[in-house]
Amino acid sequence: MIALIGASGRSGRALAAALAARGEAFLPVLRDAARWRALGFTQTPRVADLTDAPALRAALAGATRIVSCAHARHAPAILAAAPPGAAFVFMGSTRRFSHWPDEHGNGVRAGEAAFLASGRPGVMLHPTMIYGAEGENNVQRLAALMRRLPLLPLPGGGRSLVQPVHQDDVTAALLAALARAEALSGTLVLAGPAPLPYRDFCAAVARAAGIAPRPVLPLPAAALMALAPLTRALPFLPRIEAEEIRRLTEDKAFDIAPARAALGFAPRPLEEGLALTFR
Repeated sequence: MIALIGASGRSGRALAAALAARGEAFLPVLRDAARWRALGFTQTPRVADLTDAPALRAALAGATRIVSCAHARHAPAILAAAPPGAAFVFMGSTRRFSHWPDEHGNGVRAGEAAFLASGRPGVMLHPTMIYGAEGENNVQRLAALMRRLPLLPLPGGGRSLVQPVHQDDVTAALLAALARAEALSGTLVLAGPAPLPYRDFCAAVARAAGIAPRPVLPLPAAALMALAPLTRALPFLPRIEAEEIRRLTEDKAFDIAPARAALGFAPRPLEEGLALTFR
């Protein structure tokens, strides 16, 4: 039996829909049964908070494969509550590679360490920035920003590399990992087919959204970080945090050959994914 933790989140919801479309039985494990029913799924969920060890143990009883779309910091609790023979697919994040430590990235590193130390079969998948999910606000928020600004201020002129990945490709990787979870071990990175400068990514988003690409205004990251709090007071701009700007100063380029070999991972080109997102 497959137990799907975090089934009502963005990636969890996409995976649940894919499993349901295949006619594959799975057990949703989540905190809010009403939210799950509101999404239109028919599977009866098991309700458990990931910080409630007895409830989580009861919710995972009988599971042979456990896929978690919850934050990777919960991996130790999931490992402790799972049946002894279960195999795992965890969702991590490439934030674990960031040179700028934060709570999110530190939590992923801790969850990864616990999983690797456990010796349990399975894999932790580290996706880079995911776009194209229902309700995601990565490219949509960027498009909203460009609709309101004649120039696009970017730290360092937007030369740092990004490698975003479409939600459907992440879902396909999760399905492939579930199918062979007992034979997998370690971690794999999920990213788009090739990295590109952030300024080129912004231009591609603009074109897909029907906007003329905005000229880039290079500014020091420190200046943009100092101005970021102003977005909270300007209702016509999306809210931007200083930490987001700082992360734009480091390259996010990854080798996806291991994921191709282990999972048959074949991410779609950015232009194709953006066309799906803004259609």
